[in-house]
Amino acid sequence: MTDPVPSLTGQLLIAMPGMGDPRFDRSVIFMCSHGEDGALGLIVNKPTPSLTFAGLLEQLNIGIDSPARNLAVHFGGPVETGRGFVLHSGDYGENSSTLGVGAAFGMTATLDILEDIARGDGPEEAILTLGYSGWGPGQLESEILANGWLTCDASGDIVFSSDDTGKWSAALSSIGVDPLTLSATAGRA
Repeated sequence: MTDPVPSLTGQLLIAMPGMGDPRFDRSVIFMCSHGEDGALGLIVNKPTPSLTFAGLLEQLNIGIDSPARNLAVHFGGPVETGRGFVLHSGDYGENSSTLGVGAAFGMTATLDILEDIARGDGPEEAILTLGYSGWGPGQLESEILANGWLTCDASGDIVFSSDDTGKWSAALSSIGVDPLTLSATAGRA
């Protein structure tokens, strides 16, 4: 019998230089779920400049004259890019389809949360992503062993920061790694 896969649920993945896939270059991914059956995460630091929250509400026919707040819309990953996911603080529990990720985070993928946010009734903190990042069984573990990713604890300060370009460096700094010392080639001792 093999040991169970240690879960990275609620952690951040930090893309290493030289990852090889430009979609994940300098990505920070919040892990919504991870286990023996695979993993699902949302990239939290790649905004989509061509789409706004207000524009998305209009496309979805959500009849709010002016949203109570404006969320940046992010590229969450290359899987199901037409589907939206809201990663939010744990204070929002209005929706039975919300996936709680520890006490501090939740992920909801239904229209109700967009309506609640637009009315000012949503979670205190949130980011919206289109698409997600997914891995089959053992795939993420193999990528980590090949030095494709580092991991760190997720914090709301990093995940919900409005400084998307600084999230990668902030995540690395949280584990004591200076981004300038990273190399695109890695080895094993």
